[in-house]
Amino acid sequence: MVLYYILVPLAWLVWHIGFRIRVEGRENLKKVQTKGYILAPTHVSAIDPVFIVVTRWGRRMVVFAKKELFEISALLSWFFRCCGGVCVRGTKDEMAVISQTVEACKQGKTLLIFPEGTREKDGKLLPPKSGLFVIAAEAGVDVVPCRIHLMSEDPDGLKGINMEKVTKARRMSYPIIKPYQDQLENRQQWCIAAVPGAAWAKKVFPGERTGTAMEKLWEAILFTSRVTDDPEKAWADHDKDLQERCDYLNSLGIRSLHYTADNGTDFTVGMIPEGRFCGGGETARTGIFFNPNIPTEECFVSPMKGQAEGIVYATKPLSYRGQLIEGFSIRFAGGKAVEVHAEKGEDLLKAMISMDEGAAYLGECALVPQASPIAESGLLFYNTLFDENAACHLALGMGFPDTIADFQNKTLEECRSLGINDSMIHEDFMIGCDSMNIDALCADGSTKPIFRNGNWAF
Repeated sequence: MVLYYILVPLAWLVWHIGFRIRVEGRENLKKVQTKGYILAPTHVSAIDPVFIVVTRWGRRMVVFAKKELFEISALLSWFFRCCGGVCVRGTKDEMAVISQTVEACKQGKTLLIFPEGTREKDGKLLPPKSGLFVIAAEAGVDVVPCRIHLMSEDPDGLKGINMEKVTKARRMSYPIIKPYQDQLENRQQWCIAAVPGAAWAKKVFPGERTGTAMEKLWEAILFTSRVTDDPEKAWADHDKDLQERCDYLNSLGIRSLHYTADNGTDFTVGMIPEGRFCGGGETARTGIFFNPNIPTEECFVSPMKGQAEGIVYATKPLSYRGQLIEGFSIRFAGGKAVEVHAEKGEDLLKAMISMDEGAAYLGECALVPQASPIAESGLLFYNTLFDENAACHLALGMGFPDTIADFQNKTLEECRSLGINDSMIHEDFMIGCDSMNIDALCADGSTKPIFRNGNWAF
């Protein structure tokens, strides 16, 4: 213990002189709302733990380390343990150590864990192991920093695969995964973005050579993601515009939305009284502001489960599990999808809405104007992250608890009891078009125009 506090100041001096350390975001640690929390950085160098300790002013932590470090010598093993190191991999008392770590986090200690379980090689990010999330869920503590998910799927990647087997596998795994997903709900900041892949690029630009298609897809992604000469300002302005629109929508006391369009859409959906429209950036429970989706153009809300009547016609294909569903319509009664038709992929659509009890109910209503960068690009991306931001859309399946006012002080069960749908799926499909009109029926009995001819009416 004494040796630790002697060496840390020396390490701080050496590291700041030799490496010129610059620390960004230390103030965000003060915003963590749990007594303890988990630091989960990427792992690129053997001296990463020293950097973390030095940048945290030498505060002692529980540090997960691989077995081999404790086998170098008895002296080093003793020193690692004095510094808070614990060996978990390959030891007979591994579960006991994890249980002790969970209790330490509950009591206010910080855990340093490298989620990949090993160092990255050649600068390539490795997939995280499950241990980080198991400990976070069990201890009920925050994980710093965020999760980043980069999409680049082949839209036809599962073409020809037996979807009955895929569906069965997901139904079997979901009850095991769901408790962990529920524990993580709204506890972290996160971001979903995209990078081009060869198969995806060729799908979007079929007439181009692979290299040219990749370059064009990069340009499209950057344009629609508002990567300008000053992207920070562009996103600040965009977040401000979306927030002002959400504020107006939330001020109306909307009880239902009525959609009509020349293609036959005639549909009414009920709102949750405690619900609120959200859009753009969000603030995590830690107090950290973040943008969960890049790009995004929507003001969205989770509707009241069980309140949806009428028919909607999709205006863009839906890419679902590596296959396309095209030219489809869905009729709702009593809040539930009771009839579906599709020119292509009808069986797949029927399988999707029967994944579980909640799959046939709505989880999201999103308002997106036709005058958006994605719509104006004229491209069909075959990727929901982009295509959903080209038009108004609905989502079947899971709703968003964070669309409930004051959700931070409510349990997940309380949010769902108010009308948030629960399901293993959340699948967006586009219904917006140039002729779409949307009206809001408000609590005071008035009707307010929300969309006219595919764009905002306010």
